[in-house]
Amino acid sequence: MNPILIVEDEPSMLMGLKDNLEFESYQVDTADDGELGLKKILENQYSLVLLDVMLPNISGFDICKKARAQGVKTPIILLTAKGEEIDKVLGLELGADDYITKPFSLRELLARIRAVLRRTQDISSPKQSEKLHIGRLSIDFNSYVGEVEDKEVKMSHKEVEILHYLWDNRNKTVSRDDLLDKVWGMEYQPTSRTIDNFVLKLRQKIEDDPNHAKIILTVHGVGYKLVNS
Repeated sequence: MNPILIVEDEPSMLMGLKDNLEFESYQVDTADDGELGLKKILENQYSLVLLDVMLPNISGFDICKKARAQGVKTPIILLTAKGEEIDKVLGLELGADDYITKPFSLRELLARIRAVLRRTQDISSPKQSEKLHIGRLSIDFNSYVGEVEDKEVKMSHKEVEILHYLWDNRNKTVSRDDLLDKVWGMEYQPTSRTIDNFVLKLRQKIEDDPNHAKIILTVHGVGYKLVNS
């Protein structure tokens, strides 16, 4: 297993996390500021990143956004002192896999790490290596690259994972709870509104008319169904 990267500017928190994770037999790398953290994320392979949101110079949100824009698929758990829903939703929509609000217990943190690692490993293997055509979109689930009319379109980490799960269950109704469980983990779920926002973005890439969807259908009161003829 590759090391876990901790990006945290508070020295006591950084060393405490490092010592505890190493005690649990994880390999650990660290960065004490956001710019160094982003550099390490882009240049190295990690099993997971623990990323503080409130960093000087560049926030954890911006690091997450930039990493995903560069195609980094490494799971990211945000560490934040903020508990407001809007901050949680923003982090998840930028591509984070989970968040944990300070102060937190070591037991909770370890449970989050294990759950995210297990979930992301399950989602990432195996995947189709060829391009699939879903409406207007051509997508390669291995590379996380999508194209519309032969032009690459930006797709977030979570957009691809949601679409992949819908594709695997095409022509079946998939509940919002199923998506929350398989993509984020039910125990640490965001709100179902987050799923709706991601589906809206997917429709804009897939549908000829996103306001009158014919491929990702809404099953009212339940969830969604991907129909691909």
